[in-house]
Amino acid sequence: MKDVKSQASKTAAPGKPGRLNAEIQSRIGHQLRAMYDDVVRQGVPDRFAELIRKLDVPSSDPQLGPTGAPAAPAIKNDGRD
Repeated sequence: MKDVKSQASKTAAPGKPGRLNAEIQSRIGHQLRAMYDDVVRQGVPDRFAELIRKLDVPSSDPQLGPTGAPAAPAIKNDGRD
């Protein structure tokens, strides 16, 4: 990675400090894809997929608000204002 940084500083577009040229951007993109391809191929674990399915189904639970999110708890005043 140090190689990419040192090469980026040498090949930055003139007049635009901090910009990477197309070749460096492409190399970074290839390296990122190589690192994350395995993660993408693993897919979503079954337990996460099941949770997502449950969230997609509207609930009739009275503890949940109209959006399916937990309803705001009632504020109780204990007289210690």
